[in-house]
Amino acid sequence: MAYKAINPFNGELIREFPNATDAEVETTLKNAHEFYLEAKHQPILEREKMLKEVADEMNANIDYYAKILSLNMGKLFNEAKQEVLRTTEFAEYYARNGSSLLKDQPYEIPNNYAYVEYNSIGAIMAVEPWNFPYMQVMRVFAPNYIVGNPTILKHASIVPEAAQAFEEAILKAGIPTGAFKNIFADYDQVNKMIADPRVQGVALTGSERAGSQIAAESGKNLKKSTMELGGTDVFMVLDDADLKSAVNDAVLGRLGNAGQACTSAKRFIVNQKLYDDFVDGISAQFAKRTLGDPLDFKTTLAPMSSKSAQQKLQGQVNDAISGGAEIIWGDNTPIKGPGSMFNPLIISGITADNPMYDQELFGPVAQVYKVKDDVEAVQLANRSQYGLGGAIYSKDVERAQNLASHIETGMVAINQTMLSHAEVPFGGVKRSGYGRELSDLGIKEFTNQKTILYK
Repeated sequence: MAYKAINPFNGELIREFPNATDAEVETTLKNAHEFYLEAKHQPILEREKMLKEVADEMNANIDYYAKILSLNMGKLFNEAKQEVLRTTEFAEYYARNGSSLLKDQPYEIPNNYAYVEYNSIGAIMAVEPWNFPYMQVMRVFAPNYIVGNPTILKHASIVPEAAQAFEEAILKAGIPTGAFKNIFADYDQVNKMIADPRVQGVALTGSERAGSQIAAESGKNLKKSTMELGGTDVFMVLDDADLKSAVNDAVLGRLGNAGQACTSAKRFIVNQKLYDDFVDGISAQFAKRTLGDPLDFKTTLAPMSSKSAQQKLQGQVNDAISGGAEIIWGDNTPIKGPGSMFNPLIISGITADNPMYDQELFGPVAQVYKVKDDVEAVQLANRSQYGLGGAIYSKDVERAQNLASHIETGMVAINQTMLSHAEVPFGGVKRSGYGRELSDLGIKEFTNQKTILYK
């Protein structure tokens, strides 16, 4: 596995990193285990203070950390700065609330007393994706650091400088080396680390394929795992929706991060009364987007993360058209050259027998569906093997809440795009994975929830 930073805008190689040696893997495991043992005797308040230092470091150098994202995976510079800020928000949340979230939980039983305490379990192997190179890592590191679990990071091979920069922020804050380590490991080395008894948990965010492989390896070794995988998230527009708000958010939800987010709005399910106006609205806004260098403020649509991502999406679009779908807006002509540009598209007519019907189109391609009522909308929303997030637009919030309860996903946003917040759980069901990140649930995922009885 080659760890290469390649600028997605022009295809230029920035830097290549050597793979980790087996000796480096052993040193990483040894340091992690030493931190795990030491943290058992360290007050949580000390780790809260150190985690706040990480947030302060990144906040003080936003442009530095953001530029690396733009160069490694093509994120618009403004979006990159937003990611840095969201990353620090996750750290600050656990720095403020770690102690209270891990307080002993009392239970009442007849003629006895009981409580559950939350203990660390060991090193966590984090296998993380390229689309949000800092945010995804912080979601694993911050809660586990507070608990006292070290994190070993195997990051996506196309964002090695971002992986190094995250570790740099950790070390600048004075956090011990064993608490966090980025390692340029291959998958054989990852599997060996999962099998090692010093590793007691595995967290992955990525594709369904990667998730199934890592989950199988975790299961074989009886290690707890969490999986945040792909999604075909719906964006449901009811007949009483505020059309202007729905259109604006639909475009942000589909084209933000060049459409490369698990919770991006992907399937637009629109009531027949608003369908034509909705399509006209998003088409007009798609047309205003300008492809270009993500570091240029005139650019409003970023390139895709890599040449392989561009080519994969092009193949998926072509397969969808061959299967009977129709491009109702946009130019499907591939953009040639060394960069990874992709023209935004709007597609309709993807039926259940289309080979791309239940596939995640990870890029700036919107799928639109016309439905006659709420019942048909929910049926279509649930006709998927995925279940990560979704959105519903309606002026009747109670109506939207009722529909949200019937959508088979881990999360639903009403009259807003689907975003992650440190204060609430994040995760999906079905082939979108299992387990939860963030909030009180996220910090307890990799803990020994120990029951203690006494009289």
